[in-house]
Amino acid sequence: MMDGPADPGLANPALLPAGLADLLPPHAETEAAAIEAMAASFAAHGYQRIKPPLLEFEDGLLSGSGAATAEQTFRLMDPVSQRMMGLRADITPQVARIAATRLAAAPRPLRLSYSGQVLRVRGSQLNPSRQFAQAGIELIGPDSPAADAEVIAVGAAALAAMGVTDITVDLTLPTLAGALIEPVGLPAETARALYRALDRKDAAAVAAHGGALAPLLTLLLRAAGDATRALGMLASATLPAPARALADRAAATVAAIRALNPGLALTLDPVEFRGWRYHRDLAFSVFARMSGDELGRGGRYLSANDEPATGLTLYPEAVLRAAPARRPRDRAFLPHGHDQAAAQALREGGFATVAALDPQADDEAEARRLHCTHILRGRQAVAL
Repeated sequence: MMDGPADPGLANPALLPAGLADLLPPHAETEAAAIEAMAASFAAHGYQRIKPPLLEFEDGLLSGSGAATAEQTFRLMDPVSQRMMGLRADITPQVARIAATRLAAAPRPLRLSYSGQVLRVRGSQLNPSRQFAQAGIELIGPDSPAADAEVIAVGAAALAAMGVTDITVDLTLPTLAGALIEPVGLPAETARALYRALDRKDAAAVAAHGGALAPLLTLLLRAAGDATRALGMLASATLPAPARALADRAAATVAAIRALNPGLALTLDPVEFRGWRYHRDLAFSVFARMSGDELGRGGRYLSANDEPATGLTLYPEAVLRAAPARRPRDRAFLPHGHDQAAAQALREGGFATVAALDPQADDEAEARRLHCTHILRGRQAVAL
């Protein structure tokens, strides 16, 4: 009896599951430095850092806003408690849990920041990665345009700290379509087809399935674009009270954003939706204008205990692609028996030092072999 084909994972120990990858030098250090630069910018605006665990019990992780991440969550059995646990697919629901429990008595507005890795069951067509870094902020307590505007402005400042200044913020109203469609009481299949048509920006299908709503929904499709133009079209539209409240809130938020950051490019699509299904009222995506890369997503949601909150998650890998190239840290080779004080001075000056563990026949050749850019000669770093 012949054996089956060998497991390719056994033949190649470097092979990883789809959507997972090793991050090697110097890219791992570059990403870590980018995350710390963004975290420092968040801290400068009063956002205090927290560190949620990678794993939590499933019933806690997927409660409240976390329910929206259920389909993307890996699960495993905890051998200690014999309870199911989940690997986080998004950090925002964890922040909501912390705010409602450990920080329930903390004064509001509560400003929190975070960074860490997340793992998802599936990647997307645009980004097949299943593990990636997040860095973000959450503003918990206030329900106001000023809060949404602050989160967007602080995110823009963090990107500017990375050298990414040419951005656009795409605003969306994730619950507006539902506020128009649900009160009409359309048959379930018709409503699904209508939502699908709006999602695909299919004006013909909207006309076919929209009935009396078709003219208004078609207008909303045409409104997408520059925020000022879109708000003007929303202002002239005849909307029922719940939808009018969403449109008016969007107008107030745009005004608040422009008061903080007048030069920020803003678009508005009333029927577009990106992100997790826990977002409500207002959501947004941040893009690099030149490359079109999505740098982050955020929006308004209800935190644990139905507390109002708004936040923004940035994606460091995408941010680095949009940022000016960072020069790798200079590496100075330290010959055997080098001056320790001189080596410390180099490190304080920003060098990475690579010390010889044994005497070398040719220090300069060894320095080049180890990819050093400089070599310590006496008390000075000399470029190779």
